[in-house]
Amino acid sequence: MHPKDPKYSMWSEALDLLQSAERLQRQFFQVGAGAACWEPPIDMYETADGLWILVALPGVAPEQIRVMIDGTAVAIIVAGERPLPVESRRAMIHRLEIPYGHFERRIALPGGRFELLDHQLDRGCLALRLRRLA
Repeated sequence: MHPKDPKYSMWSEALDLLQSAERLQRQFFQVGAGAACWEPPIDMYETADGLWILVALPGVAPEQIRVMIDGTAVAIIVAGERPLPVESRRAMIHRLEIPYGHFERRIALPGGRFELLDHQLDRGCLALRLRRLA
């Protein structure tokens, strides 16, 4: 391929984008001690009477999760820890894409006031039900 060939340029740009994406992933999914290190992804659905939020937490035990509404009730906070499996201590890790360690996700709530009705962990997702207050 010749450097002036558009195919070469497109391939080079694609590789640069992939490298940038990998750098971002390493930045946002770092394992470390202390403060929160990663944010789990969420889906949020609003209905006429409230909110339904799903938080992806694969491999996190229910006792490792804390759910809190901040003092001003404009956000809900999901925090906890996803520990490394015991087996990994004696293993050679070839790939580690699912984040481990402390996590915290502060989820801004849409306008209005809400109260947390319940939450439950099901199939790797934490489901939060919030009711809209009048």
